[in-house]
Amino acid sequence: MDTLADFARTDSEYLDVLIVGAGLSGIGAAWHLQDTCPGRSYAIVEARESSGGTWDLFRYPGIRSDSDMYTLGYSFRPWKDAKAIADGPAILSYIREVASDHGIDARIRYGHRVVAARWSTPDARWTVEIEQGPEKRKTRVTCGFLWMCSGYYDYAAGYTPEFPGVERFKGRIVHPQKWTEDIDYKNKKVVVIGSGATAVTLVPAMAPEAAHVTMLQRSPTYVVARPAEDSIANRLRRRLPIGLAYGLTRWKNVLLGMYFYQLCKRRPDRAKAMILKGVRYFLGSDYDVEKHFTPRYNPWDQRLCLVPDADLFRAIRARQVSVVTDQIETFTETGIRLKSGSALEADLVVTATGLALQLLGGMTVEVDGKIINPADTLAYKGMMYSDVPNFAVVSGYTNASWTLKADLVCEYVCRLLNHMQKNGLRQCTPRLDDPDMERLPWVDFSSGYIQRAVDKFPKQGARRPWRLHQNYAMDLMSLRYGSLRDKAMVFSR
Repeated sequence: MDTLADFARTDSEYLDVLIVGAGLSGIGAAWHLQDTCPGRSYAIVEARESSGGTWDLFRYPGIRSDSDMYTLGYSFRPWKDAKAIADGPAILSYIREVASDHGIDARIRYGHRVVAARWSTPDARWTVEIEQGPEKRKTRVTCGFLWMCSGYYDYAAGYTPEFPGVERFKGRIVHPQKWTEDIDYKNKKVVVIGSGATAVTLVPAMAPEAAHVTMLQRSPTYVVARPAEDSIANRLRRRLPIGLAYGLTRWKNVLLGMYFYQLCKRRPDRAKAMILKGVRYFLGSDYDVEKHFTPRYNPWDQRLCLVPDADLFRAIRARQVSVVTDQIETFTETGIRLKSGSALEADLVVTATGLALQLLGGMTVEVDGKIINPADTLAYKGMMYSDVPNFAVVSGYTNASWTLKADLVCEYVCRLLNHMQKNGLRQCTPRLDDPDMERLPWVDFSSGYIQRAVDKFPKQGARRPWRLHQNYAMDLMSLRYGSLRDKAMVFSR
């Protein structure tokens, strides 16, 4: 294996900033960098052959946002479509338009997968090893600041439990992350395993063409119906300048989201009653809401599932869709046998069983020859790692739209870069100022995809700036307006 000295001796291109990932976060980071730090040299490296990240990867029927586009959209780019709950192609087009309109697409290097990054304090720079193209040709780039915008999903594969008897099944089994155009469900019996955001999107989207769709869940999830269009936003847009209308709608939705989240945490029984009342309204009093839509946990202990225009509930009422709450005993030649003894016939089984998490796109990180295990670090303001210099990671909220936090992180990083340039500083490093501080899990969330990987992620501390609040208003004050200098952030020349 190459040593740090080998990397330092290798001639390579130097950039002020290297952005990793050309999805929603990476394009946003590039815009902020161009707008706030003009003159900085930068590039975006993207492992895949196209931009858009999540919104280019997922192609399953009905793919859409589960957040409104007035908060999932960028703060600097108004969302102009009538639908607030947008489909995947519309979101992808929005991201790519931003990249094209601002010349960001010309800075993207496709087929460039970052596999290692090594920091040298004497040189005050990162040397980044990249595998390029299908042949994995190795190239290197050095940079003053490394900005990770690769998200935390494993793009190679989703999560699928081991089901007994899958080899016996004569139909097709597919994970939504691997959806291809040749998958035929017209007039077919379909079983979708799962009840999360992907399942509640897939099921009503497939229902009109399938013979029947069954959503098979081990346990229920909270499902909330919401209009696909924001009537207030549409009225404001007709009467006010587009930027003002967008800003007002964004704040309206932020505040409503924060209010409902706090209600769920402080008065969970009341929030639960409100959600279930809505389900009963759409499904009728004779439907077994207690069995199929009443989870064992409190609202927002896991992410709520959003169904625009109550499409899932309408498909159930139309008898196009059935919900079965049971556990799988085994696959059979013709479908699935359940532990209750009943059987589900299927031509196609879709395993909407979740995503696998992968930190930093799977790359390794070294600081002055020492391998950094992210699980041993603390997250500074939810965006930098303790003892890792000139390094930021964009990660969105679990209880609100991803981009709300991503925009704030981008603003902070640009403030940081400008502060360093103005004061002749070359290195900024978060250092834990209290070695006895309690270490807590990266995020307090009981969802399976989080719990399966939470031990691999950085920890959070018991107080600021190491505490992850999942609160937009608090982060706004800290990241946009808070001082760049505190006891934890160490600058040097």
